[in-house]
Amino acid sequence: MMINYKEKLQPVRAFVFDFDGVMTNGDVWVYADRETVRCGNIKDGFAVQYAVKKGYTVAVISGATSASIDNRMAMLGVTQCYTGCGDKIKTYEKFLADNGLRDEEVLCMGDDLPDYPLLQRAGVSACPADAAVEIKEIADYISPYEGGKGCVRDIIEQVLRLHGQWFHPDAVVW
Repeated sequence: MMINYKEKLQPVRAFVFDFDGVMTNGDVWVYADRETVRCGNIKDGFAVQYAVKKGYTVAVISGATSASIDNRMAMLGVTQCYTGCGDKIKTYEKFLADNGLRDEEVLCMGDDLPDYPLLQRAGVSACPADAAVEIKEIADYISPYEGGKGCVRDIIEQVLRLHGQWFHPDAVVW
């Protein structure tokens, strides 16, 4: 029997995101001094920090290495930011062990081929609307939003709403 995508969200306690192409639109500006700049989405950022405040574990596993990634995640309260990952599965296994998590408790969102093994392994796999075809073929959920344009907010909001932890006007605490 096929499990409904929404049913798979029920045990989710943690989010793992790729950075470039998921939390950004994939554009990277490289300056003459080799410093890189990326552009993120403020609503995605809000959802990330909101999930952290609600007690969810949030991590980034990225092949890229940049102080801008580390700085952005630190600003959002994400303490588990793994960059320069050549073997994302090895990093993912360490993440699971360090946090006492099982695959089915993790939602992973990626956009391109290096994310393929993570998406196959995680309890729930998701991708932005502009992900690679191969990623879309295995994703449990394809967001209607592109990378860096709301896909992170979309998936976090779905999980938190399902768990009764999304915004409620009578319980606003910022």
